[in-house]
Amino acid sequence: MSARGSLPLQTEATPEGEETLVPGVRPITTRDRLEFLMDAPMRPRAAQKPLDIGLFDDAQRNQLDLF
Repeated sequence: MSARGSLPLQTEATPEGEETLVPGVRPITTRDRLEFLMDAPMRPRAAQKPLDIGLFDDAQRNQLDLF
């Protein structure tokens, strides 16, 4: 059997060492990573307080002394 392509494999330097790239697959760039983070849903900056009032208060709904 002969190899499909006689092109040499491309490599890239990473902090872990030299890595071989898969033919036809481009490496992930910093721009790709930033676009992924920008497309992600927003997260709160601070911890959210629970909504324990009125309709959403589960402890108030469990009152059995009213019946």
